Amino acid sequence: MHAVDLIRKKQHGEELTREEIQFLMKGAAEGTIPEEQLAAWLMAAFLRGLSLAEVDALTTAMMHSGEVFDPSSLDRLAVDKHSTGGVGDKTSFLVAPMAAAAGLVVPMISGRALGHTGGTLDKLESIPGYRTQLSLKEMEHVLAKVGVSIVGQTKNLVPADRVLYALRDRTSTVESPYLICASIMSKKLAAGLNALVLDVKTGSGAFLRDKKEALFLAALMVETGERAGTRTAAVLSNMNQPLGRFAGNWLEIQESLDLLQGKRHPLNEDLRDLSLILAGWMIYLGGAALTPEAGRLRAEEVLTSGIALHVFSEMVKEHGGDISAFAEPAKFHHPGARKDFFASRTGYLISMDCMQVGWAVQRLGAGREHAGEPVNAHAGIEMHAKLGNKVEAGQPLCTLFAEDESRFAEPKSLLRKAFVIADEPVHQEPLIQEIITADNKKQFLESAHSPIG
Repeated sequence: MHAVDLIRKKQHGEELTREEIQFLMKGAAEGTIPEEQLAAWLMAAFLRGLSLAEVDALTTAMMHSGEVFDPSSLDRLAVDKHSTGGVGDKTSFLVAPMAAAAGLVVPMISGRALGHTGGTLDKLESIPGYRTQLSLKEMEHVLAKVGVSIVGQTKNLVPADRVLYALRDRTSTVESPYLICASIMSKKLAAGLNALVLDVKTGSGAFLRDKKEALFLAALMVETGERAGTRTAAVLSNMNQPLGRFAGNWLEIQESLDLLQGKRHPLNEDLRDLSLILAGWMIYLGGAALTPEAGRLRAEEVLTSGIALHVFSEMVKEHGGDISAFAEPAKFHHPGARKDFFASRTGYLISMDCMQVGWAVQRLGAGREHAGEPVNAHAGIEMHAKLGNKVEAGQPLCTLFAEDESRFAEPKSLLRKAFVIADEPVHQEPLIQEIITADNKKQFLESAHSPIG
């Protein structure tokens, strides 16, 4: 085979065989196909789209381009959750210990902050001593002991995706649902999962703002998971505002600990609700409940009893983390400076550009624009109002936290443009917009603009 022939074939809109895609991914992982040829093939795939068979072949080829984790020795079914990214999205710290407390194992391979969204690994590393880089053998040891391990991608896990991911970023081919699906699913399926739940975000704070595009991506990932023999479902959730009260690194750990400790607040009921729904589906698909509703009841049981908190704390200890701050997490929060951002008028908070709120969090020091940049553990935002709330002129809408005062000017400018206050309230979309399963995925796949088969 020759890469140039496969580039030309895809440029003409033809379907590549499984063997041809395996050849390309082997070349990507081993460096035997030049980057310019891989980039040309990516652009052709971006413009022409991929068939369902090609997405399946691409996902499988990338998954097997390096190490694959085998959880069979743990004698429990392996489940996981993946989110497409959002502002204040900290559900991993709740759903993973809940699912583990229900008798499953959760090998969760997560990422770092990039752009306007936060990163699970950066949040965990705000816990002193927490190690995110474990070998697969070390991860297996933690799973055997406590049932959950949240780690970063190892050097030998899905190396083909690492090459293609970097090229997509440099060639403006990121926003292809086919390439996004293969990238996400190859990493998740490499963990040897029996079941997977996807939290696909839509709205102003999501990468895919358009609901139809988000539904198609969700259905495509469900289709790909099911083809691989992994029971898969996707929850389409609203990202028109930050999830919960806080966005930042330690701030999100602090909020998660509050919920794990049974402390509830009106402004994070959305976070609690979404986490219970996702955990319920994980428990159901993992065979530990007869229905998603029964799974949710089981998740709430282990949450309110404190078992999930114990599992999370034990996982942190096994990863080398110091849990002494867990007793009073708010006291561990030590930003260099803080400033309130006030409502400009009296009225109802009817909308916000959640992506701009995410960028404000990033500019405060909690996120990064380029891979490898450091992040601040205590930078971020605390929200004091949700969409639909009535606010008074001069009332704090949020509090900003940063290392020093010089960080506040740009985030304040972003927030001034992000919040919209009006005289009358408007209808707000529900938190859960759709649930896509093996039974109903076909209707969403058929709504695609690009040809699939």
